[in-house]
Amino acid sequence: MAVTDEAIAGIKEMIVSGILSPGDRLPPEKELSESLGLSRSSLREAVKALAVIRVLDVRRGDGTYVTSLEPSMLLEAMSFVVDLHQDDSVLEIFAVRRMLEPAAAELAAHTADEQDIADLEQMLEDVPDGPDIEALVSHDIEFHRRIALSTGNSYLTGLLDSLSGPTVRARVWRGITETGSTPRTIGEHRGIVEAMRRGDGQLANALMVAHVAGIEQWLKAAKA
Repeated sequence: MAVTDEAIAGIKEMIVSGILSPGDRLPPEKELSESLGLSRSSLREAVKALAVIRVLDVRRGDGTYVTSLEPSMLLEAMSFVVDLHQDDSVLEIFAVRRMLEPAAAELAAHTADEQDIADLEQMLEDVPDGPDIEALVSHDIEFHRRIALSTGNSYLTGLLDSLSGPTVRARVWRGITETGSTPRTIGEHRGIVEAMRRGDGQLANALMVAHVAGIEQWLKAAKA
């Protein structure tokens, strides 16, 4: 194991064991490096790496803190990587979404309250006539995020958020608008929300499968 990896493992163990908790400030560099039996330079590299993946927050002039460790924050790095992928990798990502999004919709049909449903319906009403790509991407991100949030499962929400970032969504919606399928796609969103309102988890699941699979098929056709 590389020395920097040892430092990362040491800090991770401090968090896992409860020595450090979310929001805690790390001990001074000299003290921490000595307790881990590592050089200060190795510790600095470990801190930089953990800051990139949002485990640590380095505050200039204040110190280094453990972040909230919320799933949505920790999965931001995955979202960045997803946006870099193209072609077959994007199709694989959509295959994962096709497994997770229907499950989220089915669960949300049983856990969403009246306000959750009302918010989703209002989002659909707020989609303007002849929306531009930016508006559609914003709507799509928030629509799927709200469904995941209404499940009450923060890990599921964070994972789904990370699986399709703005770049991928913009590519998809650009194709949807070019083929004149925007009304149909928004209509699919309406159908999913209506199934949720009725508490019909199986229908919400089936409609979400069709929705995500349809986009997946469009991507395959566009790649061909």
